Amino acid sequence: MNSNAQIELSIANAIEHTLNSTLNRVSTADAPPLLASAMHYAVFPGGARIRPRLSLAVAFACGQDDPGVACAAAGAIELLHCASLVHDDLPCFDDAPTRRGIASVHRAFGERLAVLTGDALIVLAFESLLAGTVTRPERLAPLVGIIARSVGMPNGIAAGQAWESESLISLSKYQQAKTGALFSAATMAGAAAAGHRFEPWRLLGERLGEAYQVADDICDMAGNAEELGKPVGRDAALGRPSAARELGLNGAIARLDLLVGGALGSIPDCPGAEELSSLIRQEAEGLLPKGLARQAA
Repeated sequence: MNSNAQIELSIANAIEHTLNSTLNRVSTADAPPLLASAMHYAVFPGGARIRPRLSLAVAFACGQDDPGVACAAAGAIELLHCASLVHDDLPCFDDAPTRRGIASVHRAFGERLAVLTGDALIVLAFESLLAGTVTRPERLAPLVGIIARSVGMPNGIAAGQAWESESLISLSKYQQAKTGALFSAATMAGAAAAGHRFEPWRLLGERLGEAYQVADDICDMAGNAEELGKPVGRDAALGRPSAARELGLNGAIARLDLLVGGALGSIPDCPGAEELSSLIRQEAEGLLPKGLARQAA
């Protein structure tokens, strides 16, 4: 197994262990059993875990000195992402029947429990971040600030979702808030968790976040629902901003390539820059399903 594969495996195992421990801690005998089950259902089995993997990869690259803090930050980011998916799938927004190849939370547990599931995961994210930083309390405030801004107003996930209710929508503002903000939080939180300056890592997250959103727009236009594990054609059906519709399929693919190249060029100096660059390249290759990538080529 090469060094990249070892790092990937170590990161994947750390994320799943952190999420399992966090969910188990609140799934007690006196907790509402349906809500506990819905929260677990929303988090497991996970998707690609791109955001927490990115956060831990940055922490590794910065030479992390306390893995527990890095894992807490990465876990909080993934819980917030899962919460956003639960809310995004609700009937008042996308009314999505499936997510990650299975029934969406509101289809499996009902709308009321889905709302509470998203809310509870948001609170749990910050509770788990607090618990995970007891060994480095001086890092808690920067991490809370970074992560909280990525999910609130004026430029976080909530703002991104709100742009869908506006009559005039800026594609760049929409994508930066709904997708890019949490990617920026992932890169900055990884650095902050390792005790490094985090602001230089913002641009990497912004570019990767936009790349991921462009890839998602491409998949929504030309992908396969069975392969993706979620419905396609939703952007057009709901009138949402889409890079694929605005730029055309080939233009969006060119934009994706440009963003990935820009991301690689924006990695700040750090001990593990070479390994991080290699991991990002590998991740970028999987942004589009193989069949769609071949069709585009």
